[in-house]
Amino acid sequence: MQMRSYLGRSRGLGSANEGVHHWWMQRLTGVALVPLSVWFVFAAAGLVGADLTEFKAWVGRHGNPVMLILLTVAMFHHTVLGMQVVIEDYVHSKTAKVVSLTVVNLLAWLCGASCIFAVLRLTFGG
Repeated sequence: MQMRSYLGRSRGLGSANEGVHHWWMQRLTGVALVPLSVWFVFAAAGLVGADLTEFKAWVGRHGNPVMLILLTVAMFHHTVLGMQVVIEDYVHSKTAKVVSLTVVNLLAWLCGASCIFAVLRLTFGG
């Protein structure tokens, strides 16, 4: 017994086998964001009242640049995955869906690259 309709079988439509990967990536980035966010909140609380020199020294110290970059990558990837689900579920026009997904991806790449560039610039000076 097959679960697909005759029309679906004739067109070859069906699972693209991407749903599980998308679901896992969303869960993994969500789990990764928990300790990274806790670290960032406590680190930021310790920087209250710090001037630019102290902040630059903090960014360049120990594993802080790596943690900031990991936080940035996980945060923007998780955001893109979530926005993709919302757009695919609630935008019904094919053109609007493609444009929206493209804009979300481009903005995430632009903002993520800007954040990583800022961390690297603060770390290595300039």
